[in-house]
Amino acid sequence: MDYALIKTIHQTAVALSFAGFFSRGLASLLGAGWVQGRLAKTLPHIVDSVLLLSALMLAWLLRLNPAHAPWLLAKIIGLLVYIGLGMLALKPGRSTAVRATAWIAALLTFGWIASVAMTKHPLGWLSSP
Repeated sequence: MDYALIKTIHQTAVALSFAGFFSRGLASLLGAGWVQGRLAKTLPHIVDSVLLLSALMLAWLLRLNPAHAPWLLAKIIGLLVYIGLGMLALKPGRSTAVRATAWIAALLTFGWIASVAMTKHPLGWLSSP
């Protein structure tokens, strides 16, 4: 596959993943019932699978190794933090304050991961210009 096509697929999946998480998180905090529906629980896994597969394909095409690309390792660590915060934010049974805090922290983490990808620096937007 062509690098540009895989990158476009990856970037599209990033946008869809963010929009989906933002929508589900906000709707969950507002008590919307559709968040517990089959589509709302299945579609994010499909989008995130495309996102992960395209990321692996890009890393392979570019011969990137997290051990030799600190920014890529930072993205992977950030992804794990984002997943943990996202699970906390979307899991029913926690207080609204805890879920809202986790949701906002997850959104900030997502933004930081994107900034790491754009700057190719492990600190992303936190690095000095």
